[in-house]
Amino acid sequence: MITTVDYHTGGEPFRIVTGGVPEIAGSGVLDRRTTAMAEFDDVRRLLCNEPRGHADMYGCFLVPPDDPGAHLGALFWHKDGFSTACGHGTIALGAYAVHDGLVEAPADGVADVVVDVPSGRVTARVRTAAGRVDTVTFVNVPSFVLARGVPAGDVLVDLAYGGAVYASLPAADLGLTVEPRHLGALIEHARRIKAALAGHPATRHPSDERLSGVYGVIFHEDLPGLDGVRHQRNVTVFADGEVDRSPCGSGTAARMALLHDADGTATLVHESVVGSVFTARVGTTTSDGVVAEIDGTAYRTGRHTFELDPADPFPTGFTLR
Repeated sequence: MITTVDYHTGGEPFRIVTGGVPEIAGSGVLDRRTTAMAEFDDVRRLLCNEPRGHADMYGCFLVPPDDPGAHLGALFWHKDGFSTACGHGTIALGAYAVHDGLVEAPADGVADVVVDVPSGRVTARVRTAAGRVDTVTFVNVPSFVLARGVPAGDVLVDLAYGGAVYASLPAADLGLTVEPRHLGALIEHARRIKAALAGHPATRHPSDERLSGVYGVIFHEDLPGLDGVRHQRNVTVFADGEVDRSPCGSGTAARMALLHDADGTATLVHESVVGSVFTARVGTTTSDGVVAEIDGTAYRTGRHTFELDPADPFPTGFTLR
């Protein structure tokens, strides 16, 4: 039996494994990710695939942090494998840590939940009001521009790192808009763009090859500003055609790096394809890039105990997309 507690952040699911999985070995979270990829992929598929999940499912294994400076560690997964970063998941982990008493929080105030993830150490800054989680700010690792105007088939993309590598381009470059009615076409373009960038030197992380390669493709469009603040809508297609229902936390950080580098944009209202919103800002700048702070919130959707019948003909599930 495997137990989980499930959340959604901006409409994007996040399944936190709370019990039933043996400890995943490694000297740190990034090493534990390597172990999980080799030894725990069947568990990932069991929890992520149909009939227990779906093609756009997301979740994590909880693991020990790298040192006592963090409260917990997390290994993020989706239908195609293990990712290096997840902003919407970090927001959900902050809410979970406060809801379940892993981190003490005031009835009215702020509590920092520090999480070690494969891309580094991040923080979920949880604000409470009247004993409830109000908002959660995802404070990311430094984000930075990798390259601009990189050919990817018949389009040009900008590449930036926000805990994972993202390729960005206006949806209008493809004659499309960021709307559900164009989602099928955007998914196919994302797959084509990602394939075209496979192995491209501009997609390499400057210091750790394990963080290299395009993880997601962000299609964006400008919307009228809100009280003078930059406003964009996006859809992030990651892994193999998986769609983020939220504005994408680490993708939003990558967008902040590109916008701040281009024109000094310091705040962005970032809307998703389903209308959920993150508000992002440049918290600090360092020699490594900009540290984005992204406001959102997460809601618990249920607690689950999953079982595997020994006679089940689909022991690790399946996906139809």
